[in-house]
Amino acid sequence: MKTVVPAWMKPVCDAYAFPAAVIDGEFVRCSGVIGFKPDLSVSSDPAAQFTLAFENLESVLEEAGAGFADVVEMNTYHVGLQAHMQAFVAIKNQFMKPPYPAWTAIGITELALPGALVEIQVTARRRG
Repeated sequence: MKTVVPAWMKPVCDAYAFPAAVIDGEFVRCSGVIGFKPDLSVSSDPAAQFTLAFENLESVLEEAGAGFADVVEMNTYHVGLQAHMQAFVAIKNQFMKPPYPAWTAIGITELALPGALVEIQVTARRRG
């Protein structure tokens, strides 16, 4: 396995001892990604937080030689699942296009960063 850590995520990955993703043969297995800013803060606006989570995930996928079109499975963990599902789906659909990957959405009580509302974990097939 080869680990993937984009430069902007290195301080977070080092602090918590995990890679942003691992390359396992033809697959990229991404750790969960939260919509955090470089200072580890999260927006109080759910839409802004969801958008940043997908932008952060896009950066990890690109570093590993994949993109949203290569995602085959997605698991999302939500604080306030029912309250935010429509907004989340609308933003998800801006980044992910048909054919959509397999997806499981799970409601939880909290995430690693205070105020975080979603964590997105994906598996993608590497290009070429």
